Amino acid sequence: MDKVLRNPADAVAAIPDGASLAVGGFGLNGIPETLIRALHAQGAASLQVVSNNCGVDDRGLGILLAAGRISRVTGSYVGENKEFARQYLSGELEVELVPQGTLAERLRAGGCGIPAFYTPAGVGTQVADGGLPWRYAPDGTVAVPSPAKETRLYHGRPHVLEHGITTDFALVRAWRGDRHGNLVFRRASANFNPLAAMAGRITIAEVEELVEPGALDPGQVHLPGVFVQHVLPLTSAQAADKQIEKRTVRA
Repeated sequence: MDKVLRNPADAVAAIPDGASLAVGGFGLNGIPETLIRALHAQGAASLQVVSNNCGVDDRGLGILLAAGRISRVTGSYVGENKEFARQYLSGELEVELVPQGTLAERLRAGGCGIPAFYTPAGVGTQVADGGLPWRYAPDGTVAVPSPAKETRLYHGRPHVLEHGITTDFALVRAWRGDRHGNLVFRRASANFNPLAAMAGRITIAEVEELVEPGALDPGQVHLPGVFVQHVLPLTSAQAADKQIEKRTVRA
């Protein structure tokens, strides 16, 4: 039941080339920065990433992207990373864009063992009709378009079929956690982190504060330890290393 690993390198050592990863966070908020950097040092390549966004040019998943370690991204927002845009438009990177709420539900569904569900989001667009460029060719033509999806009427309203997502691994960050893997997320980091953790077959959680079993109020636990295989307690410096995409100041 003690799932604690003290070394970031040990936490990501089993992630192979070509693995699929669900990664938590929203922008740079709540991203598992220590695990991402450890994975960069480990060297795994051709990674297939599922995450709301892909970091920025020098933080988060942007570190792996700049090193050419990511081959495919499933996400919903990609507007803060110039290298992401360059790789996508040049045909180096395959990208599946998903409406944000649909992405959240696909991760939750996968974690709950639900293979697919119907949603009205995307009906009447290329999300449902197909044709979104998943991958470009070097000459700028579309090499891999998204396929059309099944639609069905419910209560007279069309809905599109979306599939649940499961991944080989998940990397997440929590505010507090115990040795059994029970996790508590703080503020905005509670959006995609629990869902990513549920979707991973092997979930690795970096935690800012490690507590002993029984210290967490069961009613306050956001994610039970059954979804978590490894816990990495952060140092005080690692826990304090938090960034935002843009800072605005007034004179």
